[in-house]
Amino acid sequence: MDEMLSKCFEVSKTLEEFDVEEQPSSLLEKRYPNIKVIQSGVEQLRGDEHKIFTEDGKEYVYEKLCLCAGAKPKLISEGNPYVLGIRDTDSAQAFQKNLAQAERIVVVGNGGIALELVYEIQGCEVIWAIKDKAIGNTFFDAGAAEFLIPKLSAEKQETPIECKRTKYTMEGSEEKERPVAASDKLGSALGPDWHEGLSLKGTKEFSHKVHIEVLCEVKKIHLQQEFLQLQQTSLAFPKEVKNVEPDEVLWPVYVELTNGKIYGCNFIVSATGVVPNVTPFLAGNNFALGEDGGLKVDKHMHTSLPDIYAAGDICTASWEPSPVWHQMRLWTQARQMGWYAAKCMAADTLGESIDLDFSFELFAHVTKFFNYKVVVLGKYNAQGLGLDHELMLRCTKGQEYVKVVMQSGRMVGAVLIGDTDLEETFENLILNQMDLSAYGEDLLNPDVDIEDYFD
Repeated sequence: MDEMLSKCFEVSKTLEEFDVEEQPSSLLEKRYPNIKVIQSGVEQLRGDEHKIFTEDGKEYVYEKLCLCAGAKPKLISEGNPYVLGIRDTDSAQAFQKNLAQAERIVVVGNGGIALELVYEIQGCEVIWAIKDKAIGNTFFDAGAAEFLIPKLSAEKQETPIECKRTKYTMEGSEEKERPVAASDKLGSALGPDWHEGLSLKGTKEFSHKVHIEVLCEVKKIHLQQEFLQLQQTSLAFPKEVKNVEPDEVLWPVYVELTNGKIYGCNFIVSATGVVPNVTPFLAGNNFALGEDGGLKVDKHMHTSLPDIYAAGDICTASWEPSPVWHQMRLWTQARQMGWYAAKCMAADTLGESIDLDFSFELFAHVTKFFNYKVVVLGKYNAQGLGLDHELMLRCTKGQEYVKVVMQSGRMVGAVLIGDTDLEETFENLILNQMDLSAYGEDLLNPDVDIEDYFD
């Protein structure tokens, strides 16, 4: 059995970068003798009896339990062999195998996985269907999207990448290939830079070829025979936005969009987000659930049932949050929640009190999109601020994009794309809520070393 282990590198007080790699569970047990890893799915949880029943017919009694079952892909069509979700290492490898034979794919979704995919794919036409006006709506505004768009038509430089996703198996066992659409049995969620080391190349000899369909969703998916019976016209890959021609190629599957357009493709990538993986634990247990379907947890990661905690994608943070923090189902938050939940469980066992961890003071996430370093801080898209805010921008085409969100003269959020070296300074300004009104536009003046102001 493989486990995901992470190596963390602190960027600032609230920002962390880390690598994630799969290792055999025996390594974890060897390193920490008090840990025993059980390889089995959960059949049933009986919270009133403090018992877990597993699929291999065994039962385990617990004093305290933490549920960290993550989330599962929100597929646009369950059980369709031409619809792939990308969530764990096995599904990523299945995607790579299918892509190697593909001439065109359709990507549906506008989050992190979709952003990474459309940039990394080479030698394959990509129709990208998003429900928003601009790409990356989860992380960016339209201005940042415009800054990134030219990268999709630029020639991607080939750089040798060391594979971080080496697949390990149990000692003495053969690795078995899983079915493409086996989304019911999930492995560990993919770590940051999950695509590194994978060959994301189709059958054609070109770099990027991406067409974006905005403000639309998937209306229906037609298999080839169904499409022929419809006697509808599908569209070729658009050479120009206003000049779309009928497609003469016969494809295995067709996607009908809500804007009336139909595109044929080899397969579809469903990257429309995730839903908390709560189903195995609900029967017979009266958990309080959040609006997003997650297990509600208080500020000590405790669910509504005695001695049961939850952390990561499976849970919904239900405490009164800091004004500049919000929950987002990301690796960084899952790791922080897991670490903090362990401290809470230990403190409760010892009868000690514990304060909410500092990592929940400020939303902070660092990642990479389109080969740019991307840092998002606080209310980076003015979430929940209504009209009561101002934006300040600095943009150097092809180099950096800096946006700060101001409210009553104080910084409450920021988006940093490129090597700006501003993340630690802005993090401090958001946390200490210093009145910055006197600095005006000098706050983002590239000729002013802002770090000297606030050291």
